[in-house]
Amino acid sequence: MPVESGSSAARQAKQKRKSHSLSIRRTNSTEQERSGLQRDVLEGQDSKLPLPLRTNLLDLFSQIEREFENLYIENLEPSHSTSQLSQKLKTTYKASTSKIVSSFKATTSRAVCQLVREYVGHRDGIWDLSVTRTQPVVLGTASADHTAMLWSIETGKCLLKYTGHQGSASGDQTAHIWRYLVQLPTPQPVADISQTPCEDDVDFSDKDDADGEAEGPADCPSLRVATTTLRSHQGVVIAADWLVGGKQVVTASWDRAANLYDVETSELVHSLTGHDQELTHCCTHPTQRLVVTSSRDTTFRLWDFRDPSIHSVNVFQGHTDTVTSAVFTVGDNVVSGSDDRTVKVWDLKNMRSPIATIRTDSAVNRISVSTNHKVIALPHDNRQVRLFDMSAVRLARLPRSNRQGHQRMVCCSSWCEENSTCNLFTCGFDRQAIGWNINIPALLQEK
Repeated sequence: MPVESGSSAARQAKQKRKSHSLSIRRTNSTEQERSGLQRDVLEGQDSKLPLPLRTNLLDLFSQIEREFENLYIENLEPSHSTSQLSQKLKTTYKASTSKIVSSFKATTSRAVCQLVREYVGHRDGIWDLSVTRTQPVVLGTASADHTAMLWSIETGKCLLKYTGHQGSASGDQTAHIWRYLVQLPTPQPVADISQTPCEDDVDFSDKDDADGEAEGPADCPSLRVATTTLRSHQGVVIAADWLVGGKQVVTASWDRAANLYDVETSELVHSLTGHDQELTHCCTHPTQRLVVTSSRDTTFRLWDFRDPSIHSVNVFQGHTDTVTSAVFTVGDNVVSGSDDRTVKVWDLKNMRSPIATIRTDSAVNRISVSTNHKVIALPHDNRQVRLFDMSAVRLARLPRSNRQGHQRMVCCSSWCEENSTCNLFTCGFDRQAIGWNINIPALLQEK
């Protein structure tokens, strides 16, 4: 009995499929016959759709069927006309695309971005990096492995490792000021790196080469005791910067506040409160007593300490997601980057709306702007680093493949135009910092 029941169900299902097949194939039937057939199909199928809606859907399918039938009839005609059209299209578009390709080749032959050196030694992702503003000029990195390192820019050698923090760089809620005395090694000849064009690089592999345990530099001296320890935050200290003059420092924390300290006394001068969520970055103006802080609350704030008696603050709401960084340029501009995949350029004289907006395909992390040429370096979550000018014109994309470039999220970028070997540095979760040589004049000439 169960076998007969199963056979009956199978026959009914087969009849339904056959009926539905007929409804699609009979394109030359009259409208009356099609309507009757549709009704038969609708009655033989279980569906929660209303009957008028199902009828309308079948009518639409019939129209699609007729369109395909017309295309099929056209394809039955002699193929010589199609061949002629195809050849004409090839000839036309080949000439156009050749001009486009030639223009790209001309650009990349003169505008070159080269990976010069890799700084490898941290055991975990590198959150931040910067270059000293005074002699000797060295590269500094801060990592989630609880250490900070100083590097020789020219040789890639670790000069000093600071191990005084108890958390991820400043995860112990403190900021440390420490003095260093390093002996710069003799620069070695730069390896012959083939010139890689900025735009024509191909990502050959997504293999992560940083999965293995990286050993730190064995001969790198260590420092464990800070000269000054700044204690006032109740959360992770995520960024710090020196106020002009070098006597005060500002720190930003996940406790939603930025603190201004006196370096000599270690005393808290001002607590900059007002953000609704964790801070992500802070930056000081190179020549004026101005501070800008960014936050996960989608805003960044401008703090003015130029008048000792008045400490004004302005709030800017130009983004729709976390503002990952906001930095000053030489002059009267602020550039902000965000997880909303945009970078905005602002004029300090009129901050009501941005003067330029850069739209990207990935979240933007800690940006930097070159001093002399005002080129913006954008590190992305998708492992790319892109260069734009202040007018939002894209200049280049740094090479990234399985052989060079970052293999994980790029966290930060920092310019050092005074260095002839490397004038741009980037770091990321792949545990390495990279020094690049960017031909800025050629990039600006080609835009």
